[in-house]
Amino acid sequence: MIKVKAKKHLGQHFLKDKNIAKKIADGLNSDLNHVLEIGPGMGILTQFLTEKEYPLSVVEIDNESVEYLKHNFGDLNIIEGDFLKLDLQKFGNKIGIIGNFPYNISTQILFKIFENRNRVSEMVGMFQKEVAERVVSPPGSKIYGILSVLLQAFYDTEKLFTVEPGAFHPPPKVRSMVIRLTRNKTEKLACNEQLFVKIVKASFNQRRKTIRNSIKGITGNNNFQSEFLTKRPEQLSVDEFVKLTQEVEGYLSLE
Repeated sequence: MIKVKAKKHLGQHFLKDKNIAKKIADGLNSDLNHVLEIGPGMGILTQFLTEKEYPLSVVEIDNESVEYLKHNFGDLNIIEGDFLKLDLQKFGNKIGIIGNFPYNISTQILFKIFENRNRVSEMVGMFQKEVAERVVSPPGSKIYGILSVLLQAFYDTEKLFTVEPGAFHPPPKVRSMVIRLTRNKTEKLACNEQLFVKIVKASFNQRRKTIRNSIKGITGNNNFQSEFLTKRPEQLSVDEFVKLTQEVEGYLSLE
């Protein structure tokens, strides 16, 4: 019998509650061309995903888990390696991402989804609760930040349900939450998207400062004027960050 031991350095906490696994699997709504499960472990979620109609691949970096999956899921397409290094182009468009994500790379997974926003149509994932809440947080909240703005610019975000530590082996020290991202109709922002990302990151990297001070490194001096300069970053909605980016873009083009 192949055994899989949870490895701390991989951030593994294996889900053991089948009812929760089924709820996660049922959380994908979209008509998808391909679904990628990240970190399937011993396949508690995989077993429900294989019952669906869409093509499924699982991405697993842990050798023990790969051997277990090969032994127990004969026809499964297993991609051995690091999801963060995986080229999503080969899966086309309308990709679904799903998983009980390893906590130590969950934020990086979200950034990868953002970078592949024109390929990834939907994501249903289990995260540490505070990370999940940050993603779905509205403007004005203390936890509204970089991920909130970047993801909400292109995705509808929603909480699905919380999960207690006892549903895992070994149990994590924190509560978990499953959230869903669904691609919205914004194909492209009405501004320079690279500059938008730069401004959002600069603003929240110094979130205690006003926008005026946090984006000085981008605007270059104090001549730039905007109605947003006296505000703090958590006060700006996605649309307001877009407008700020347009203003910075116009200012820089005049210099």
